[in-house]
Amino acid sequence: MIRWRTLTGLLAAALTAATVGSAILAAPASAEPGGGVTPNVVGGSRAAEGEFPFMVRLSMGCGGALYSSRLVLTAAHCVGSTGTNTSITATLGVVDLQSSSRITVKSNYVYRAPGYNGNGKDWALIRLASPVTGLSTLPIATSTAYDSGTFTVAGWGAAREGGAQQRYLLKATVPFVSDSSCNASYGGDLIPNEEICAGYAGGGTDTCQGDSGGPMFRRDAANAWIQVGIVSWGNGCARPNYPGVYTQVSYFSSAIASAAASLGG
Repeated sequence: MIRWRTLTGLLAAALTAATVGSAILAAPASAEPGGGVTPNVVGGSRAAEGEFPFMVRLSMGCGGALYSSRLVLTAAHCVGSTGTNTSITATLGVVDLQSSSRITVKSNYVYRAPGYNGNGKDWALIRLASPVTGLSTLPIATSTAYDSGTFTVAGWGAAREGGAQQRYLLKATVPFVSDSSCNASYGGDLIPNEEICAGYAGGGTDTCQGDSGGPMFRRDAANAWIQVGIVSWGNGCARPNYPGVYTQVSYFSSAIASAAASLGG
């Protein structure tokens, strides 16, 4: 049962054409088998300008984080196969997608996790046609040291299940949920080594449709932001006893670093 937190089909096409257009983009959730809904930050508040300078909005209806000046880390289910790709537009440097100071850069290559088949391995890198300067990047966790505690999520996705995409970046905090508890919620569908869960038992706060590929992050020992997860999937948005499921970045950190090096970034 696939319940991605992204937009699909005609919704993605519409978003590609209108990411920085109308004030609020209408994007009804796509119903999936079993009642799942593709994922925005539910229960969040508006982020301050410059608060998360590494955040990226992708034109296919996903989020991402600036891994380096030319690379965006996102979810594998947001992109096609590895290879040349000039169709994606990344919007960076702003909270308001309509801001006149926004930075937009086209892609020139996509690297999708080797062996990705829709079950785990949900990460990808998008290489930008030109480097982005003046924005902070988001380092990734290279060990499990930060894979617990309270995390921050952010995105331009829906603020409620089935809701519209957002013009302004929203943020929220969510607590770590153990693999055993999360796996019980999802009937054994979790891949414990590759995925990490976060959310409240009572629901109310979560990522949602349009947030796929965006980062889940927290402060490290030096009080700097570090990425621990990539928005991947969930059963609906902010439903009780259904935490959000994220790609566990620490598990893939070596593979991500190797891929980044191969892409020149």
